Amino acid sequence: MTENLRPFLRHRLFWPVAILVALLLLNLVFTDHFFNVEIKDGHLYGSLIDIVRFGAPLILVALGMTLVIATSGIDLSVGSVVAISGALACLQISDLRDQNSVGGVMGAVGIALALSLVLGAWNGLLVAGVGIQPIIATLILMVAGRGLAQLITDGQIITINSSPYKLIGGGYWLTLPFGIIIVLAVLALTAFLTRRLALGMLIESVGGNAKASRLAGIRARGVILTVYTFCGLCAGIAGLMISSNVSSADGNNAGLWIELDAILAVVMGGTSLSGGRFSLGGTVIGALIIQTLTTTIYSIGVPPETTLLFKALVVTIVCLIQSPAFRAKVFHRRRRPAGAPPVAEEKVRVTA
Repeated sequence: MTENLRPFLRHRLFWPVAILVALLLLNLVFTDHFFNVEIKDGHLYGSLIDIVRFGAPLILVALGMTLVIATSGIDLSVGSVVAISGALACLQISDLRDQNSVGGVMGAVGIALALSLVLGAWNGLLVAGVGIQPIIATLILMVAGRGLAQLITDGQIITINSSPYKLIGGGYWLTLPFGIIIVLAVLALTAFLTRRLALGMLIESVGGNAKASRLAGIRARGVILTVYTFCGLCAGIAGLMISSNVSSADGNNAGLWIELDAILAVVMGGTSLSGGRFSLGGTVIGALIIQTLTTTIYSIGVPPETTLLFKALVVTIVCLIQSPAFRAKVFHRRRRPAGAPPVAEEKVRVTA
């Protein structure tokens, strides 16, 4: 029986899935009808739906972060890009005569996403072209980008009233929250590009050994530029979703610290910070773990002043449980050979 389960226990997604299931089951104690999903007015409602809907921006940012980390990089600027994207889109919509104009809203969304692409490409240029360390290159935009977001909003919270824009983060389509549909579309596109085409192999090659990949004829700079640009795009979409959900843009607080949650989601999903192999499915599970943990904190009534400390404690425990080295040290015990007496075993060890 144990031998049959061993392949599942060794799978890289076993522990993330087990932790997610444990958190979901824990909510049964504190939340009545937690697993109930029902349809009201043609829309799906329920706690499980809310977890995915509210976790959608984090999933998007984490997907982009996964490819960046797979190249042995990091992007600390995604939170600032989230704020810039939402601020620019809301500013453009607020200047429209008719904020419900579909064409005007699409134009605003296009401008915001174009700027997000440019910002992502800027990070990639600094890392791949200039040769600046990723943590320093993206730290520049992390600081300057937050200031740019506040310049766009003039230090104020821009409020809009646009039904088409509200659809992005707070609307429904085909009974599902539209944000979930966006996440599924981006995830499917990312999986196709990285698992069905050679892009994923190139990313892993650059992350595993950039010098060797260049000697093998791989254009490492182009790959790095691509993943940072894609990461900027994902952050831009997440910024649209966050600002759309509240129909406003806050350049100071939108996307604050989301980069840390995204990095944590990637690591919890099984992707190594040293680069190389990556797991898109693991990243999605990691993001859902973080969102479920946030929901659990609110459900059990943790005092607001201790929320971050409690979350950090739980995350630390989760990471330790996922660590193979930690489990080997704490739980692993050498098994005696079948039929060998204890004394004989000790003699063998001494002789060895």
